[in-house]
Amino acid sequence: MASRLDNAFAGIRQDGRIGVAPYVTIGFPDLDDTLRVVPAIEAAGADVIELGVPYSDPLADGPAHQASSYRALQNGVSVAFCLDTARALREQGVEAPLLFMGYYNPILSYGLDTYARACADSGVDGLIVPDLPPEEAQPLREALHANALQLITMLAPTSTPERVRAACAAAEGFIYCVSVAGVTGVRSDLPPGLPAFVSRVRAETDVPIGVGFGVSEPRHVAGLRGVADAAVVGSALTNAIAAAPPAERAERAAAFVGALAQEGRRT
Repeated sequence: MASRLDNAFAGIRQDGRIGVAPYVTIGFPDLDDTLRVVPAIEAAGADVIELGVPYSDPLADGPAHQASSYRALQNGVSVAFCLDTARALREQGVEAPLLFMGYYNPILSYGLDTYARACADSGVDGLIVPDLPPEEAQPLREALHANALQLITMLAPTSTPERVRAACAAAEGFIYCVSVAGVTGVRSDLPPGLPAFVSRVRAETDVPIGVGFGVSEPRHVAGLRGVADAAVVGSALTNAIAAAPPAERAERAAAFVGALAQEGRRT
């Protein structure tokens, strides 16, 4: 049986467009903002939604996500709160695939099997774990598979052919291609070597590919046409939410994602 994530990417490919996968830090800027922002960006055209699980040492994240994670932790966000938030979003009627993007230590501390089961019970579809190397991922992958969840593979431009091959062999849902050898953050242009990097990955798998780290404008989405299946957008959206007055956060987030989704639908 295909997962929500598989169905989302099948629809993207059938439509011949670039999907949009926004990232939202849970509990940022305020605890209840996630419950307003996520339905708004889904209605605006988000195909997949990454929910950032705040962590004190987010090594793959740049300044925007570090700041949002810090504020969320100051607000009291915990793993339990993140699970409750995902459950509440499902109860509100959110149907898009929900992926927890977070770091391995809280998962390990929570217990792999317990965490996977709790994610499934809360309506989460899979995990992205930036600091978990594929060589050490099998225990978590098995726990997730036992609960019909997927573990998203990440690859970087510096990944060796052997690493690309091994990662693609285990890939499911989509492959997260990191556009640069660096942390998340807004960048003016996509790197010129991105198409060649994605092409190396495409040669090893038919699993859909999403590109993130630096994707922040409609023209970046346009630049992924013919390259990737989806644009993963985080820091620029986080900045837009942070800059908005509290009453306008969901509206500003929806406008931002809507512009990206509209570009993704252009042929």
